[in-house]
Amino acid sequence: MASSALTCNVGFNSISSVHRRPRSFLARTHVSSFRHNSTFPSLRSASPKLFPAGFTPTHGSRSVIPAVRASAAAPAAAPAPTPAPAPWQGAALKPLAASIATGVILWLVPAPSGVSRNAWQLLAIFLATIVGIITQPLPLGAVALMGLGASVLTKTLTFAAAFSAFGDPIPWLIALAFFFARGFIKTGLGNRVAYQFVSLFGGSSLGLGYSLVFSEALLAPAIPSVSARAGGIFLPLVKALCVACGSNVGDGTENRLGSWLMLTCFQTSVISSSMFLTAMAANPLSANLTFNTIKQTIGWTDWAVAAIVPGLVSLLVVPLLLYLIYPPTVKSSPDAPKLAREKLEKMGPMTKNEIIMAGTLFLTVGLWIFGGALNVDAVTAAILGLSVLLITGVVTWKECLAESVAWDTLTWFAALIAMAGYLNKYGLITWFSQTVVKFVGGLGLSWQLSFGILVLLYFYSHYFFASGAAHIGAMFTAFLSVASALGAPPLFAAMVLSFLSNLMGGLTHYGIGSAPVFYGANYVPLAKWWGYGFIVSIVNILIWLGVGGFWWKTIGLW
Repeated sequence: MASSALTCNVGFNSISSVHRRPRSFLARTHVSSFRHNSTFPSLRSASPKLFPAGFTPTHGSRSVIPAVRASAAAPAAAPAPTPAPAPWQGAALKPLAASIATGVILWLVPAPSGVSRNAWQLLAIFLATIVGIITQPLPLGAVALMGLGASVLTKTLTFAAAFSAFGDPIPWLIALAFFFARGFIKTGLGNRVAYQFVSLFGGSSLGLGYSLVFSEALLAPAIPSVSARAGGIFLPLVKALCVACGSNVGDGTENRLGSWLMLTCFQTSVISSSMFLTAMAANPLSANLTFNTIKQTIGWTDWAVAAIVPGLVSLLVVPLLLYLIYPPTVKSSPDAPKLAREKLEKMGPMTKNEIIMAGTLFLTVGLWIFGGALNVDAVTAAILGLSVLLITGVVTWKECLAESVAWDTLTWFAALIAMAGYLNKYGLITWFSQTVVKFVGGLGLSWQLSFGILVLLYFYSHYFFASGAAHIGAMFTAFLSVASALGAPPLFAAMVLSFLSNLMGGLTHYGIGSAPVFYGANYVPLAKWWGYGFIVSIVNILIWLGVGGFWWKTIGLW
């Protein structure tokens, strides 16, 4: 097909021009020559300023400008057209009405037995906010802020409780990732790394995608923050590659490469997080709760051995699946590697700012890897790195303030974390877990079927969580206890729930730390993000319970 033969245009636009808008050129207005009556040839070039006001020029004894007869008077000017009313600048009214209606209806429904009124009211506000985030009557940050405002106005949450998550490190780590991306692109380091990747793997879009997927998976066990990996390392690189291939946000070229690549890198980040005990910050919590519940230990090797086979299968299948159902329009680029090498030669040696940016990135990544031994957490390391960039002038504070996506993401993600956290504190999640346990336990099914139902309920309840750690803390112990009581092998059940606690993050744009990072790049519309997230979730469950089930049987896990 013609579209698949398009090259990756490594006559690449400069990365530094990513955020420049095409200049609008003013059309030159050609002033037409004044048409004169042939009776007045001597006035064709006369300036209207030549004669004083009220003076009638003459030619000899005759007036050059004859008197105007009354019957030849100019017609009255037509009335000025009524100006069109200014377009509505506020919220989209139908989506806003749908969001409000969701909250009002649920608010008026009596709370079930065992659920406090505060918990039920907060659930109504939370679901109304989620509907607003999906339908987007306003930007996401504005919708989330209105949700917090409603919770405070109705006394469902105090102001301190509603805005408590703005002190959580994860939203700030995500915002800081956007500032790093700014420096990565501004200095030209993004161009350099992107060209290097294209020169090695750029013969096809699929090859380029797989190179990023497995690079991220190799870093996963060393960097225990998926937010840090996604935002600090791969978001800047992926954005640079997208722009290098002529795929930009806002000009209709998103599907050229960027939409598929962003979604692929996100969905595979949740897979790599599930493959190692140290690949996601909440994984040790799962291991700890497992020991407290069934008195069995999950070590680093135990986790890696159990996850390696289904994990590798998922890493191979998911990019190809998305390539088929959400394909980039640029599929092959046979000339791209050669052109990329030529661009690298033209760039010459690294500039001072590139060297500072690269050094800062190595410093930050080093602290993410060894920070545990130094008692330096991920967000502190990122702040230190940004401080270096600000002090050296590689990135200015004005540029940080201009990163509107970073501040918008910080707002809506923190709002959802706060509301989801208080749903748990108010006891709604505990009530839900106990209700599920009683229902499944009373069905009288085999442990395999009962565990399958528990897995699905555990997985898809993640729509109500903005944090993997919050979900694990609220529901892991209850579901593991019930699975064990129904006859599921305890260690097998614990490891399956642990793996799924990462994979379920791919459902939404807020379910895991890498989600708002990649979604915030604005290459993928929200409806498609959720839709493809649901499709990939089904594929991952089939792989991990199917292929994984056979593998776990082989290694004696059940």
